[in-house]
Amino acid sequence: MALKDKAAKIDFSHIGLSAGSRGQGSKTAIGMHADALFRDEKVTAENVELKQKLAEFDGASATRKIDPMKIKPSKWANRNELSYSGEIFESLKQEIETAGGNVQPIKVRPSKFVPGEYELVFGHRRHRACLELGLDVLALIEDLGDAELFCQMDRENRARAALSPWEAGTTYARALNEGLFSSARKLAETTSIDLSQLGKALALARLPAHVIAAFPSPLELQYRWATLLTQAIQKDPDLILSRAKELRSAQEKLSSQQVLTRLLEGGGTVPPLPAKKVVVKGKDGQTGEIKLNAIKRSAVISLSNIDPKRFGEVEKAIKMLLS
Repeated sequence: MALKDKAAKIDFSHIGLSAGSRGQGSKTAIGMHADALFRDEKVTAENVELKQKLAEFDGASATRKIDPMKIKPSKWANRNELSYSGEIFESLKQEIETAGGNVQPIKVRPSKFVPGEYELVFGHRRHRACLELGLDVLALIEDLGDAELFCQMDRENRARAALSPWEAGTTYARALNEGLFSSARKLAETTSIDLSQLGKALALARLPAHVIAAFPSPLELQYRWATLLTQAIQKDPDLILSRAKELRSAQEKLSSQQVLTRLLEGGGTVPPLPAKKVVVKGKDGQTGEIKLNAIKRSAVISLSNIDPKRFGEVEKAIKMLLS
């Protein structure tokens, strides 16, 4: 008997079929093979469709809610503790509380040391707000190297709430000290920072601790003060450090601008800041307005209804003031 005839007589109906399907009549090996081919084609078509749908999300980053207790700051964290207080932070915290969480996600990377924990890339203030409110924090998760983490953190901060000059300086100094970048120039190129501004930020970060402590808050230091303070310290370090220690222990409350002036020029008690605006009225209807700017140490004087014959007196008074 031919092989084809023998195969045709074999009953395959009970193999791999449900009880309900047996009643529909037995299938030949050729018929079962056709069914298998049909199923394979169907699965292949479904796979193609799924791949097409997944392609629509190519490049997208998934977000998820994470317990903020499982997220730790990285060693590159650049927010000073003072950044988590004050009206601006409280406003952010209230906004997050009203929304039931942070709408704008933070970014984290998986911890290299503790499974199930994460390291902050950026979004330190949003993370702190959620932590204090007891809310899960919406986060993007991406496995990054140290250099990329630093660059993303720096760009995000400058695009949102820029770091203070001192915070920026300490962050850049730490990156250089840790060997994250080979030089200040390489750091500036990689992070797209102006090299001159980077130099000033680093100069602020490298000021002696006693000088920093003389100010009410290091967050109030300004880029333009870096050169002034550095030059003064280079000229007479003992004098500047002595003044800084005196200011730190003094009972008198001074503004940061006043501290800078006292460090650079010395002198006794700094007089209180004058009024920002002074209005003077004459007996014959003349009026005068003097606008004072204590920081710029300048004054703008506006006079009206003044007899032109008396302009000489005004000029003489100003010359006496400047002499």
